[in-house]
Amino acid sequence: MLDWELSRTFDSASGKVRWDRLGDPAAAPVVLLHGTPFSSYVWRGVARALAASHQVFVWDMPGYGASAKFDGQDVSLAAQGRVFTELLDHWGLSEPLVVAHDFGGAVALRAHLLHGARYRRLALVDPVALAPWGSPFFRLVGEHFAVFEQLPPNLHRALVREYVGSASSPGLHPATLERLVEPWLGDDGQRAFYRQIAQADQHFTDEIQGRYESISLPVLVCWGENDSWIPVAKAHELASRIPAAELQLLPGAGHLVQEDTPAELTAALLSFLA
Repeated sequence: MLDWELSRTFDSASGKVRWDRLGDPAAAPVVLLHGTPFSSYVWRGVARALAASHQVFVWDMPGYGASAKFDGQDVSLAAQGRVFTELLDHWGLSEPLVVAHDFGGAVALRAHLLHGARYRRLALVDPVALAPWGSPFFRLVGEHFAVFEQLPPNLHRALVREYVGSASSPGLHPATLERLVEPWLGDDGQRAFYRQIAQADQHFTDEIQGRYESISLPVLVCWGENDSWIPVAKAHELASRIPAAELQLLPGAGHLVQEDTPAELTAALLSFLA
């Protein structure tokens, strides 16, 4: 499963976005959004499974994965919401199915609530959506990102490995962990890693949190019961705020549900999207 490459490019306001499409072009479209500090790679297994019955769109947000990374780049949730809206237009998708994880949840919610993006159904997987969010580590880096940018490469690599690995409850396969860490290495990757944390501000979800009650489309809130990044209590709170939401908890899964319980997550998504 290491052969995951995005073959297409879109020029967004925040730099080049790498994306790809799987499955039958005539099938119902579903778009997958990743979170931080990940990329579309975390969706590889689920995307291939969904592609048996759907047209699946995957993309790396600007500043992540194989997409552009550069100094001065706007990779905030506000920018990502606008880029996602641009991409939907570029793809010609007027009302797709949408599945969003972590920060991708905030991106999909902002695009819908602030930019008029329409979805047929929305699945939110351990999303960043409710205040307060951000671990002590996340806040520490955000306050001192210029210092962390200057870490020696070996210390930076160790920090990113430990941070990414903590998103899984049972633990990640070593090859998977290396693939998730790799985009954040080197001079450009290291600066990009701390840049995206520095621009992660809670006010981007504060702007939309009061509007969740207005969401009228079918919503699935899917959550790993062992999520140590965002407590499962947030799953119950979010589902109670969205009128048409259903809640499904996944035992044994941490924050990175796609890696921890991929079969259970895929089954939940196929049932909901159908």
